[in-house]
Amino acid sequence: MDSARPNKTSSRIAKTFQKVIHLKTATRNNRSRNPGFCLLIPQEKLRCCESHLQFETEDAEEAREEFKNRAAMAAFVAKLFATVSAVKAAYAELQMAQFPYSDEAVQSADQSVVDELKSLSEMKYSFLKKQIDSSPPHVTVMLAEIREQQSLMKTYEITMKKMQGEIENKENQISSLQQKLQEIVQSNKSLEKKMNASGSFSILDNVKFSEVNPKDFVLVLHYCLRSVRNFVKLLIREMESADWDIEAAANSALQKNDVVFVKRDHKAFAFESFVCREIFGGFNDPGFSLQSKSSLSGDNIHQRRVFFFEEFKKLRSVGVVHFLKRNPNSLFGKFLKSKYLQLVHPKMEFSFSGNLNQRKMVNSGEFPETEFFKSFAEMGRRVWLLHCLAFSFGQEVGIFQVERDSKFSDVYMESVTEDVFAAADGGFRVAFTVVPGFEVGRTVVQSQVYLLPARN
Repeated sequence: MDSARPNKTSSRIAKTFQKVIHLKTATRNNRSRNPGFCLLIPQEKLRCCESHLQFETEDAEEAREEFKNRAAMAAFVAKLFATVSAVKAAYAELQMAQFPYSDEAVQSADQSVVDELKSLSEMKYSFLKKQIDSSPPHVTVMLAEIREQQSLMKTYEITMKKMQGEIENKENQISSLQQKLQEIVQSNKSLEKKMNASGSFSILDNVKFSEVNPKDFVLVLHYCLRSVRNFVKLLIREMESADWDIEAAANSALQKNDVVFVKRDHKAFAFESFVCREIFGGFNDPGFSLQSKSSLSGDNIHQRRVFFFEEFKKLRSVGVVHFLKRNPNSLFGKFLKSKYLQLVHPKMEFSFSGNLNQRKMVNSGEFPETEFFKSFAEMGRRVWLLHCLAFSFGQEVGIFQVERDSKFSDVYMESVTEDVFAAADGGFRVAFTVVPGFEVGRTVVQSQVYLLPARN
């Protein structure tokens, strides 16, 4: 029994070795035919995978073709816009060449427009025939962008040249107008100087005593008011130089604090109102309230008329300063002295000149030759001329002021601003009188008033 067991064990071991050797031999043979690791795939599945790979390759080719077409179309559009910009630049150049006209420049610009339009036409036909440029799209886009920028720069340069030409033209026009204005100003100054030096008023040079009428009064009134406004401008200029509060000064001149001016420069009307109120004060009296009624208001109306007409002619033909120096105690000299001391307050004179020398000279019967006093004296002379002419008519002379908040009447008033049409509808009321009105016999000369909207 012992001898039988070892034989069975050895046989099992021999069989095991044989299987292992057989497995190694098979593995070695397979490696020699298919080196590396490999799974055996059925033929049906292998054919299916090959078909999928074919479809994926065809889709990729289609995608690449579509991307190529889109890139080519984008490049075509960029080139189209660049060509349009070139057409605009060429057309702008053509317009520029016509003003001023240059035959050579016009022909060159016209040819450029034609060339660019031809390019557009060629692009149209190539698009219709689907023969779009085959050059690399990114190169075409880059070149198109460069060309478009060049065209835009060219258009801007042409526009700048055109605007520069317009600016130069406007500057030349301004220069010409300024020169004309300067000539007119110099002419006006020369005429004003001649009028002030001679004292003449040519419109009334040939007026005869027997022919004076209210129309002459209106002419002299306008002549007088020009001088009043010149003095007011000088007064405001002196106030501004002395750092006055113009608004406070205007309210003080009107003796009102609730007047709201529509425009800033309307404050000048307040000072004009003050000057007219002071300089025309006493106009109704033959002696301007300077002489007793017995000397100028006698019963002999004809003698009084002759006296005032002679006074009118005498002052009309001489310069004011020259006349005052020769006749310091004349009726006109006394009038001017009284009005200066009344209208020009000591504080005003001191703030303008830093002293009261002019006031002292006028008070002592002398007359300074400063610009301020000359302007005042010329205004006074014209007011005195108006006064003399009025009392040479032989009719009653009256002066009137319009009360505040009065309803506008185009019979007795005229607006100093452009509100006259609105005033006629009753939408405005009188804020203050700028220039008083006059009554010469039955003739009414309208007062000039400043209007404000009516209060509800």
